Amino acid sequence: MKYSYIFFLLIIVASCGVKVDEEKVVSISEIKKEIHTNLDAWHKAAANAEFDAYFNLMKKDGVFIGTDATENWQNEAFRTFSKPYFDKGKAWSFTALERNIYLSEDKKIAWFDELLDTQMEICRGSGVLRLEDNTWKIAHYVLSITIPNNTVNEVITIKKEFDSLYTKKLLSKPSY
Repeated sequence: MKYSYIFFLLIIVASCGVKVDEEKVVSISEIKKEIHTNLDAWHKAAANAEFDAYFNLMKKDGVFIGTDATENWQNEAFRTFSKPYFDKGKAWSFTALERNIYLSEDKKIAWFDELLDTQMEICRGSGVLRLEDNTWKIAHYVLSITIPNNTVNEVITIKKEFDSLYTKKLLSKPSY
């Protein structure tokens, strides 16, 4: 009888402990690893001028927003713009210095931000990936040139004329 009380007590104590769902932890870790791998492969494909490999990692309706205010490329237009660079064997070379990845609850959508070493010095990339046919594909990517806060006024002076003209152009047409 004494042993049955001890056994019963052990069962209660064990059931009160915090249970870690190791499968879930590993799963999120593996998903993030796969996303890192795909993003690195995407950047490497551009650096190696591998057109098909680069665009196969983007959704067919994907978007690339470049550093220039006029660069809001839908996939087909971005392909057309990029093709001559890839054909010359020299597109662009971005290497991730830092990256943060976040997942939706259903683990089918991810968003990220990254700091990149580029020919334009440090840039920031951010985007959204979607799981499509068991492959993480880029649905939306934004590339930004980082500007140290203490030099923002100089940059504003440099871009003021262009921005003023482009703002007028944008305000003169319907936005939706």
